[in-house]
Parts: sequence; C-alpha cells; structure tokens
Amino acid sequence: MGTLERLAEQLADDTMKVQDATGQDRLFMEVSGVLAASSQTLEEAFLTEMRVRLAERIARKFLNKKIAEAQAATEGDIKS
Repeated sequence: MGTLERLAEQLADDTMKVQDATGQDRLFMEVSGVLAASSQTLEEAFLTEMRVRLAERIARKFLNKKIAEAQAATEGDIKS
C-alpha cells in the first residue's frame, strides 16, 4: 500500500470515529474541503475510502435487519 492509500485510509478511519462520537454525519465533507485546498489527489482517495465505509455500514445494517426478521419468523413458526 502506498502513502496515498495509507493516509486516506487512516484519515477515513479517524473521521468515522469522530463522526460516530459527535453525531456529525457529514463531517467527512468538511474534512474533504480542507483536503481540497491542499491536495486534490488525497481528497479523492479520502472520499473513496469514506464512500466505501459508509456503503458497508448501510449494507451491514440492511443485512442485520434481514437476519433479525428471519429469526423472528422462525421463532414465530416454532411457537405456532
């Protein structure tokens, strides 16, 4: 992994932690703005890392809901 990818990954990880801690779900856009002023390349890599993390979080939430629904349906079948 190169410097660009490593820095973007670390920055995205830290940004996700701060967003979770503060509830500021669009903080990554502010960070992106700061990056844009100095390095468009790092900004793009950072935004890619953020999109991947946010998409994974949405997909995981969806799957967890489906699992819970399936378990509830199975429990309902057993009780019947």
